[in-house]
Order: sequence, then C-alpha cells, then structure tokens
Amino acid sequence: MAGEPTMHQNSVNLQSHAISEEFLSFPQAEPIDRVGLEQVEPTWFYTRFEDCMEMYANLDTVAEYLSNHRGWFCRCAEPMQTQPIGENAYDLLIGRFGSFGYQVEARIGLELLPPDEQGIYRIRSVPVPGYTAPGYEIDFQATMKLVELPIDEFCREQKIKPNQRPSAITGAQWTLDLYVGVKFPKFVRAMSESLIQKTGDGLLAQIVKQVSRRLSYKTQMDFHTTENIPFLTQGKRKKGVG
Repeated sequence: MAGEPTMHQNSVNLQSHAISEEFLSFPQAEPIDRVGLEQVEPTWFYTRFEDCMEMYANLDTVAEYLSNHRGWFCRCAEPMQTQPIGENAYDLLIGRFGSFGYQVEARIGLELLPPDEQGIYRIRSVPVPGYTAPGYEIDFQATMKLVELPIDEFCREQKIKPNQRPSAITGAQWTLDLYVGVKFPKFVRAMSESLIQKTGDGLLAQIVKQVSRRLSYKTQMDFHTTENIPFLTQGKRKKGVG
C-alpha cells in the first residue's frame, strides 16, 4: 500500500451499473420466487481492499475534518443516496448490481466510529431501521489510521514540483474486509459452484475498488476545498495500478 497513488481520476465518472453489466451474460431462465429464497443458504463472497488517501495538511487538521463527518460524508458519497441514522451512522444506497441475470439493489447501514486509544478509526455495517435486505447479507469491516507521510519522498515519487510542495502530508491508510452473502435463485444454483464463486468474487472486488476510489477522490477534493488548501489532482499525478 505504501507508495501507491490512491485512485484514477476517470474512476470518478464511472457508474455502478457499468460494472454489473459486464457480468450479465446469462439470461434469467425463470421467475424468481422471493419467498422461497428465504429458505436458501447464502453463497458468500469476500474481498479485501487497501488504500491510502493523502491529504495536504497536518494530522490534527485531517482528524478534525474526518470527525465532522456530518459535513462531508453525504455529499462525498453522491451519486449514492445517503440518509443519517442516529449520531454516527448512515443508510447508504449503493446501486443495483448483478450476475448471471440476477440483480440486487445494494443497500447498507454504515457506522463511522470515533478513533480508539490507538488512533484507529473503524467503519462497520449496522442494521438499517425498518429494512430487511432482500436475498443478501453484508458484513462490512474497515479500519483506518492517520499517519504523517515523509514530504520529500512523497513529492519525489509523485513528481511534484518544488513550488507545489505541501507543508505537510497526512495519509489515511485503511483496510476493508467485506463479506457478501447472496441467496441465489434455483436457475443460478444449477450452475457450476466454482464459476459462481469466481464470478461473484471478481464482481465484488471490482465494485469495491470503483466505489472506494470514487469516494476517496471526492473526499480528498472536498477536504482541500473546505480547508482552502491547493491540491494536485490525480490527472497531474502518475497513474495508479489497475
């Protein structure tokens, strides 16, 4: 994770359905019995995603901004729909995704916990009041830690000119472990288990990568605009990995 740029600028413009359509190559063979799905054991998919979101400010300034998530989370999550739940949580409508001709509309409750004694921030999935996910389950567990990044090394790697050199750089280093269980209808369960697993894991990893990088980029831009700090956008920095 160290030394890698955070995200491609063109990822910001991608929409959720663009990913899912790549996997919708199997026609739906029969009407879906939503009631019958309740008796089906979910097929679980997993992905881990790591990234570092750089902010051109000292650690305390970044920490204060992130703690005031009521001011930035909803607008940075757009075009996803968000609604506050209590003090630290949000109801987040991510979008519609699918595979094998079967789609679900992904919706999740996320709680942004304050940092603990070790300075670790945590984001975890929580129930959305009055809502039961139709045919899927999500377990979202993320950790984040703020660290001071070496300015000279960072500027050299990112080819930042001396006159653009920031006075401080804080990295928000985070790791997400995401498990998604999907209750597939009969016509999907009839397919190869290995094909279902491989396709589902790949789709989940691609969705997480796209959504995470888009949210990170918008948060970076919002932070630097809010704090009136010049920020070298991703289009002027070296391209990321895949």
